[in-house]
Amino acid sequence: MLHSGEAVAPVKRRRRRVSPFWTKQFHLWHWMSSAICLVGMLLFAVTGITLNHAATIGAEPRMTTREAQLPPSLLATLAGDRGADDAPVPGEIADWSSAALSASIAGRPAEWSKREVYVPLPQPGGDGWVSINRTSGEATYEHTDRGWVAWLNDLHKGRDTGPAWRWFIDIFAAACVIFCLTGFLLLKLHARHRKATWPLVGGGLVIPILLIILFVHA
Repeated sequence: MLHSGEAVAPVKRRRRRVSPFWTKQFHLWHWMSSAICLVGMLLFAVTGITLNHAATIGAEPRMTTREAQLPPSLLATLAGDRGADDAPVPGEIADWSSAALSASIAGRPAEWSKREVYVPLPQPGGDGWVSINRTSGEATYEHTDRGWVAWLNDLHKGRDTGPAWRWFIDIFAAACVIFCLTGFLLLKLHARHRKATWPLVGGGLVIPILLIILFVHA
C-alpha cells in the first residue's frame, strides 16, 4: 500500500530481444557471405574505379596478324551449303586453324557467305577474327589486345566472358545481398549501443538520392 508523499517508480518497458539462435545465425551468415564476397568485391570495386575513369586510363592496343594458305584437300570441305548461317567450321578446318594460325575456332559460330567464312573471336580485353576465302583458301587471323585494364573492365561487365563467368556474377551478387541484409540486421541489433548507426545508414541513402536529383540529368 502506498503512503501519502511516496513517489511512484516509473514502470520500465522491456525491449523485445532477438533470440540467441537468430543472433548467432545473423553472425554466421554475415561472416560466411563476407568470406565468399571478399575477393570478388575487391575486384568489382577496383574495376568500378577503372571503368569510371576509362577515358583517362590510356592503353595502346596491340594487334597481331597471321596469314596462311588452306590446303586444297581441306578447301573442298568449305564448298556447298552449310545449313545454318552460324554453323561452326568443320572439325578438320578448326584443327588446321589451331596449328597454322594459332587460332582456336572449334565450335565457334561462323558467318558464311558465298565468298568467305568469317569466325568472330570476341574475348575480354580484346577482339579477334578468322577469315577464310572459300575459293582461294587464303586465311587471315587478326587479334587485338587492349591490355589488362580493359580485360578487368570486361570481367566487371561480363562482356564476352562466357556462361560460367556470368553464373559467377549472379552467385556473387546473391552473396552480396545476403551480406548486406545480415549486416543490416546486425546493425539493428547493436544500434542501441551505437548512436551513430541510423544517421550513418540514413546518410548512405540520402546522399546518393541528392546527387541523382541535383547533379545527374537525363
